[in-house]
Amino acid sequence: MATASNTTNFSFISTSLPVIESQLSCNNQLFPSFFSKYASCACNFIRVSSKSYKLSCKLQENEVEENRTKNGTSRSSMHKMDDYNTAMKKMMRNPYEYHHDLGMNYTLITENLIVGSQPQKAEDINHLKEEMNVAYILNLQQDKDVEYWGIDLQSIIKRCEELGIRHMRRPARDFDPDSLRNGLPKAVSLLDEAISEGKGRAYVHCTAGLGRAPAVAIAYMFWFCDMNLSTAYDTLTSKRPCGPNRTAIRGATYDLAKDDPWKEPFETLPDHAFADVADWERKRIQDRVHALKNM
Repeated sequence: MATASNTTNFSFISTSLPVIESQLSCNNQLFPSFFSKYASCACNFIRVSSKSYKLSCKLQENEVEENRTKNGTSRSSMHKMDDYNTAMKKMMRNPYEYHHDLGMNYTLITENLIVGSQPQKAEDINHLKEEMNVAYILNLQQDKDVEYWGIDLQSIIKRCEELGIRHMRRPARDFDPDSLRNGLPKAVSLLDEAISEGKGRAYVHCTAGLGRAPAVAIAYMFWFCDMNLSTAYDTLTSKRPCGPNRTAIRGATYDLAKDDPWKEPFETLPDHAFADVADWERKRIQDRVHALKNM
């Protein structure tokens, strides 16, 4: 008798389907934990609209039941995801969702920079080290974020120490553009230090890898890679569809570049202000970010 199959659908928004397809074909980078658990699943992309695609995966019934038992995916954890995604859509006003049950997911943005979701277990650190040559992890979560998802952070930090990965923390409040704006300079300082050392790739994560982490990566590319904000933003979001807060990045840029205490308040400036900077302003920003090292 044939084994019944069960179809599970995961929806996401993407402006570039080939990017998603290439990530899945390259070591299944989009959802590595999911594909390691469901090795026999068959997945297809279904176009929902011009910018929306549904990933439809057929799982064997016995696989579903086995993994549900192993992973303890309960109704309460599903409620946590629903509550989190509802808050994210409301506060960030974007359509993206976080699927904690699929495990850690990430995207290679540049040769030395990866942006992703939270590692959930020590084995995720093994994967990052062995498969992606990660030597630095920058965690932007607050303690309450980690506790909400039941992550054993100490076991993750311990595994980092065992594998020679430098684990760094620079917490910012989730869904809070002011907290993000205030925290960007120090977070970028840590990221720049890691990339400059060059011992391996830097992995930047928050909870979902859709807000705080991509904002830090974009700010780094804007301030240190000779890009304007639009170029940095498009470079990242074309590879990892997400909606980090542009205003927070512009605000942090203003904070670092300004020198006159009587300068016009950022909130009164037009939307395009500080979406680009002059060479001398970029140099000032870099010097001030470097000065934050070890602070």
